[in-house]
Amino acid sequence: MRLGSSIGRRRPARGARRKRRSTGRKRRRSSRGRRPPGPFGRVLRGAVLLTVMFGLGYVVATRVVFPVPAPPPDLLGVPDLIGLDLEDAATRAEAAELALGAIDSMYHPSASTGSVLGQSPLPGQLALPGAAIELAISLGQEHRAVPDMLGQHERRARILLGATGFSVAVDTVEGEEPAGEVVGMEPEAGTDVILPFEVRLAISMGPPVVEMPFLLGLTEQEAVLLLDSLGLFVTEIELESPTGMEPGVVIEQDPPPAGTVEVGSEVRLVIGDRALLPVDLPRPDTAGAQEQSP
Repeated sequence: MRLGSSIGRRRPARGARRKRRSTGRKRRRSSRGRRPPGPFGRVLRGAVLLTVMFGLGYVVATRVVFPVPAPPPDLLGVPDLIGLDLEDAATRAEAAELALGAIDSMYHPSASTGSVLGQSPLPGQLALPGAAIELAISLGQEHRAVPDMLGQHERRARILLGATGFSVAVDTVEGEEPAGEVVGMEPEAGTDVILPFEVRLAISMGPPVVEMPFLLGLTEQEAVLLLDSLGLFVTEIELESPTGMEPGVVIEQDPPPAGTVEVGSEVRLVIGDRALLPVDLPRPDTAGAQEQSP
């Protein structure tokens, strides 16, 4: 066996191994270039995709589904129409390229008939060209006849007058009517007045009352004079025999003293009479003698 031949065989084998190694390195390099993206790359791709989808959705929504409307025309200032009559208000609204809308009316205590009391929109606000201005027009002062409250109770009269636009003032007077009843009014019922207006009512306090005096021991004449001065009247007098009191004086009275009675009330008196003697007093029997004498 030759030494050179063995060396010659080994050299090609080494060269073949080196070639294989170099081939393996190339394969490793190519596999590294095709490696899948990391987490950061996936997030970046998702963000780009979402941005593109949002942009497409916005374009479709604003151009196809909800298109942007055309810009509105120039807004106009609403003129001040308060205090004008209806004709002048219409002229001023037309000059401002506006129109008059619904018109309401109401009574007013001081504004002249037909003048504008209010408007909507208010003066100075903005409105589209041709927009309508609603107005409230004055009907002037309201006239109304005073209702008849005579004979009504004060509470009912207050409610009825207040509901019809009147204010109420009350004076109290003494009268024969029951307490709380309307016995007078000013002005008289049926008078035509301009609202608001105050009606004065005279309310009865009921009949006047006095304290019943103590009459026992007074003579008949004294008792009658005292009662007459108080507005009371003696309508009945009874005579009884005196019982411990001087004859000819008041021994009973009705109503009793210290109570209150209405002026004009009736009073009953019991007077002791000298002519009435006790029934058990002995008297001479002269009747039979007078019958036998003829």
